[in-house]
Amino acid sequence: MFDRSQLNVLNQRLKEKRRFMQVLSEPRQVGKTTLAKRAIESFSGRSHYATADQTSAPDANWIVQQWEIGRRLRQTGPALLVLDEVHKITRWSEAVKMLWDEDSFHNETAHDLHVVLLGSSQFLMHTSTTSSLTGRFELIKVPHWSHTEMHTAFGWTVEQYVLFGGYPGAATIIGEEERWRTYMLDTVMEPALSKDVLQITRIDKPALPRRLFTLGSRYSGQILSYQKMVGQLQDAGNTNTVSHYTDKFATSLIRFELRCQATLQPHQVVVASVSLRFRLLLSHHNKIDLVT
Repeated sequence: MFDRSQLNVLNQRLKEKRRFMQVLSEPRQVGKTTLAKRAIESFSGRSHYATADQTSAPDANWIVQQWEIGRRLRQTGPALLVLDEVHKITRWSEAVKMLWDEDSFHNETAHDLHVVLLGSSQFLMHTSTTSSLTGRFELIKVPHWSHTEMHTAFGWTVEQYVLFGGYPGAATIIGEEERWRTYMLDTVMEPALSKDVLQITRIDKPALPRRLFTLGSRYSGQILSYQKMVGQLQDAGNTNTVSHYTDKFATSLIRFELRCQATLQPHQVVVASVSLRFRLLLSHHNKIDLVT
């Protein structure tokens, strides 16, 4: 099995004396959960893994329950608690802060309980950690896989990487284009558009973010003015509305913008998808639910 460099960082920190929580955050489907489970395999003590990715999101009491399991495990030695998709719980950071501080107060008379938190929504993780957990955590970024990683793990060429991107879960099915396309839409794009963006901001026109995403993918890597975007989008409102949504796309890590003050005017942006693969998603047979 191919192990990313972030695993070595996490393993090393879990061998140290308890100092900080470890937060793994970045895009969907890049292997955060796999990385955490590999760390559990390497951990010398007892461990407990739990995920908040459930049909209905649990409340903060769920965190308390999982934390108590971790505390029982540390009675005989250092223990590890891994909480996945924790950002889905309302006011999760307040609960984590309270429990962490309680352990810190009693740490001299108890074995270490190491804590690892995972989350897919960069905005929610960032907002909560910076507001409530300042000084209590270290962030380990787990980005899209690089070409070197995809080449080492799957033998990909540069051309394949540019087209299909750094998603290891779909690496073995790129030969079946329709299957790969369905996987990407169902497991990466649709959750980001229907869940992550909606969690980040209030959406008054639900169809507009999807149309904007479709438009941006078709102009991937090109300079595009906000005014031109408004002209090509139905019921788009004004340029401020379009700018607001592009910012939220960047926050949810399904698109990012490259700004260069020397060459771009304030009303322009270089639209850059995570990869050119989204153009393939949009062009294949011209069928895609995201454009409706």
